[in-house]
Amino acid sequence: ILLICATCQGTMHASDIRDRLTGKLPAGFALRTVSCMAGCARPTTIGFQAAGKAQYLFGDITTQPELDALAAFAHQFAASHDGWTSATERPPALFRKTLSRMPAIGPEVGE
Repeated sequence: ILLICATCQGTMHASDIRDRLTGKLPAGFALRTVSCMAGCARPTTIGFQAAGKAQYLFGDITTQPELDALAAFAHQFAASHDGWTSATERPPALFRKTLSRMPAIGPEVGE
């Protein structure tokens, strides 16, 4: 799932981002517009989630090349068994855009 913050007041609105990413994501990827993801100081924020994979939040997404990098990352994320990537493995346009990477929720939760 690619999450687009609808609350961010960046240079692109969520609907524009959605339109620009449609058709560029791997098969089976869902695009969701969501309320605030608490990245308000770095609009626009974009999140990635998938069962059993690391989760990501990117911010300061303001240009088409950054959206292209997110689409490339979506393919990388989909192909990975656990979603885990280092900053140098992600598309270069995202190098300073990563706000967080959280590990996948595993069976150890609640233990």
